[in-house]
Amino acid sequence: MDFFEPDYFIELLFSGLTKGAIYALIALGYTMVYGIIGLINFAHGEIYMIGAFTALIVSTVLSIYGFPLLAIFILAAVAAVVWASAYGYTIERLAYRPLRNAPRLSPLISAIGMSIFLQNYVLLAQTSDFQPFPALVPDFAFMEPVAHIVGSTDLVILVVSVIVMILLTVMIKFTRTGKAMRATAQDKKMALLVGINVDNVISITFITGSALAAIGGLLIASHVGQINFYIGFIAGIKAFTAAVLGGIGSIPGAVLGSFILGLTESFATGYVSSDYEDVFAFSLLVLILIFRPAGLLGKSTIEKV
Repeated sequence: MDFFEPDYFIELLFSGLTKGAIYALIALGYTMVYGIIGLINFAHGEIYMIGAFTALIVSTVLSIYGFPLLAIFILAAVAAVVWASAYGYTIERLAYRPLRNAPRLSPLISAIGMSIFLQNYVLLAQTSDFQPFPALVPDFAFMEPVAHIVGSTDLVILVVSVIVMILLTVMIKFTRTGKAMRATAQDKKMALLVGINVDNVISITFITGSALAAIGGLLIASHVGQINFYIGFIAGIKAFTAAVLGGIGSIPGAVLGSFILGLTESFATGYVSSDYEDVFAFSLLVLILIFRPAGLLGKSTIEKV
């Protein structure tokens, strides 16, 4: 194949955008939680994995009973979002809330422990083998002329991701809950003084981030066609990298960093070698941290002593 063919370039472009969209759905959870409580939820990747497994179980059962493909996709997505959100809420209650006033290292270690626990919990429940995941997105007839470049699943991932990000932006900017999130992120003590229930806001933030990760888990699992207990760790590390790249704590930064990372991986894989995919991604992160430690859209903060 000629690497300089326009079709090949477009194929790599959409592959990168698809990766970036999935990274963004996960990275938004990282950056929202960090913006609210100033800590990284290292169990967030496992929430993504649990959402994918929930979608697999639900879609398998519904297919046995002969449900149409669209109904399976919608019901699997709803189940994944609800179940993953419940896990996100539980993690916040068990791993973070009791340590709210503890030294910063304590909740970090707690989150890592929760991540390891969830990995092994799913490992025991589902085995370490890769499990086949059904293709929940049909091949659209109008996509046939460009099917060799862009698949129907790629299109659905991009469209759903963009819609979800728009809805998240509207929620944060225009709803009472979103305003409470922004107030809590800016100053928790002042938010308490004006009557905002900070504990509820933090719980809602974890639930929202978990729901986004579950949608990403369903979409990428349907695209790849298989899952196992370890996919959350890899995707979580990449999404965390994207969040730091864009500026941890910045929602637009998380989206921008995710698409930059996805495109970098795609073009590095296509034009150099798939062996260097992770090398290019993390090299990009190192360069950003050296020359712009706050990230592309992050703001440097000065602590007064």
